[in-house]
Amino acid sequence: MAHKVYITNQQKQVKIPSGLRILIRRSCNAVLELENFEGPAEVSVTFVDNAEIAKLNEQYRKNPNPTDVLSFPLGEKGIYDKNRETDAAMLGDIVISMEKAVEQAHIYGHTLQREVAFLTVHSMYHLLGYSHEAGGIEAVHMREKEENTLIKLGLPRTVSYTNLAEE
Repeated sequence: MAHKVYITNQQKQVKIPSGLRILIRRSCNAVLELENFEGPAEVSVTFVDNAEIAKLNEQYRKNPNPTDVLSFPLGEKGIYDKNRETDAAMLGDIVISMEKAVEQAHIYGHTLQREVAFLTVHSMYHLLGYSHEAGGIEAVHMREKEENTLIKLGLPRTVSYTNLAEE
């Protein structure tokens, strides 16, 4: 299944590690595979800085603070517009603050790669209609799906992250 992940870097604060784009593509593909997504899909992932994500957060969520990731789903209830040229379902946009990702990787004691993979997986589930905002069983369900995807990617929580930094 040919899924297309468009990745754009619109920030200069954080150097993008080699292999990160491949990991993001693997993360998107793993979610689509685990969700048995039918047909090709397209996703856009953009790296921004804290100032830019704060602007977007204010504009779309009325919260003036920087956040780690924002998801902009294009579909509703599993119905997506199709790219006329490729017939791929256009899932939406993922915007990641690389500054926040570095900060959180440090806080949680794992690599930037693992943090960005988590943020990508988390956002992909949002693009597919999952939510954790209400809390409860829905949030637990989404967290389990994220964890299963990260395990599939070889990035479970229990792994020693020092080895991954070398990849």
